[in-house]
Amino acid sequence: MADVHQFAAARLSAAYARGELSPVEVARQAIARMEAWEPRINAMYRIDRQGALAAAGASEARWRAGKPRSPLDGVPLTLKENIATRGEPAPIGTRANEDAPPQPADAPPAARAREAGCVILGKTTMPDYGMLSSGLSSLHGITRNPWRTDRNTSGSSSGAAAAAAAGYAPLHLGTDIGGSVRLPATHCGIFALKPSFGRVPIVPPFMGRVAGPMTRTVEDAALLMNVVTQPDARDFMCLPPQECDFTEDLEVLAPKLVRIGFLADMGVGLPVQPEVRAAAESAARALAGAGCTVESIRSFVTEQMMDGMCRFFEARSYRDLMQLPAPRRARVLPFIAEWCSWRAQGFTGSDVMDAYSRVLAMREATVAATLPYDFILSPTSPILPYEADLPAPGNDPRNALPHIAFTVPFNMSGQPAASINWTVSADGLPIGVQLAGRRFDDQGVLRICRLVEMLRPAQRAWPD
Repeated sequence: MADVHQFAAARLSAAYARGELSPVEVARQAIARMEAWEPRINAMYRIDRQGALAAAGASEARWRAGKPRSPLDGVPLTLKENIATRGEPAPIGTRANEDAPPQPADAPPAARAREAGCVILGKTTMPDYGMLSSGLSSLHGITRNPWRTDRNTSGSSSGAAAAAAAGYAPLHLGTDIGGSVRLPATHCGIFALKPSFGRVPIVPPFMGRVAGPMTRTVEDAALLMNVVTQPDARDFMCLPPQECDFTEDLEVLAPKLVRIGFLADMGVGLPVQPEVRAAAESAARALAGAGCTVESIRSFVTEQMMDGMCRFFEARSYRDLMQLPAPRRARVLPFIAEWCSWRAQGFTGSDVMDAYSRVLAMREATVAATLPYDFILSPTSPILPYEADLPAPGNDPRNALPHIAFTVPFNMSGQPAASINWTVSADGLPIGVQLAGRRFDDQGVLRICRLVEMLRPAQRAWPD
């Protein structure tokens, strides 16, 4: 049988419809590929061999009967560890919670994927509490980058990005509250969409937190959006369902009507490395050459806004940490414990409200600065992948998030944003660019990313 790990979801679906491929054989090959790669990259928290093969068998029967549940029936998929699945614990990436009770129900993204007939292969790794942009976890150890195993995946959807690059499945679901699908996407050379806030129902909902597709192609992400955007009453912050097919007219965008703001340097956080800037500038030139109007814009984020965002999330995580019994608290990754304690343990209510007001100022500034444009183009991360064993660039728990300045504003503003690979560094490491759209224009972001996908330089073969 062909190496189906190279197949996109749409190609698998077409092969199922013609009877040329069996979902069971595809699932078996996916499991074999995971077992071959896992000793090197450690992307999976759980591999559900029995459940995956049972789901694949049911899908095969539906395709034979001509009654698939959706175009994604029988297509393999992984879920990030913090997306609850019924009957499994939700340890949220830390040994402190590995004895968590089984979940009584699927979280909305998992429920929609199961209803669509997707074959859930298992759960991917993430760092403690999902609050590190790294592949390091007190429970899982180190998740490594398939392109170079001494390099970090970034995070927090670390395992999902590594699994996508290694070809475990065409579809992966991660979550993003400050860059957690886009940062690992740029470091692992894949595509990832952070949808508009509320577009994909999620439990528990929280400011800026979304679930989004992580795939090798824009079309596969659009196919998955058709599934996971279906309504779920448990998310009391979700948007009204958008009645559209996200795959429809992916190539309909007319470049001459598109205005793009090019943001080469946010001016806060880590400085942009030369190769990263050169890649973003190359993408800007390509879009201008295709007919888009591309204008350079200045940063709209200040040091005070970034510090307020950091303080707010330190306070949130410190509260979570202090609610743990002392023996379980002691098992949390020391870097995480210091990061969320060194300031937050002394915060007053006034301090927390001041931090929150700066988050709202970031939201206001982001929406206002981007309003004149259809899309904003920027680097996704200011840096290339850093060392695999570090919890953050620079390894400083008192400055743990210096590399999220390009991504986090669009979480706080609720705008859709995606990362798509553009090129590679001199050392062969992936470099992605970020495209952000106006509020609620998820379909537009997918379309501009499809244009970038067609304009970008020839891509390397996936790691094997």
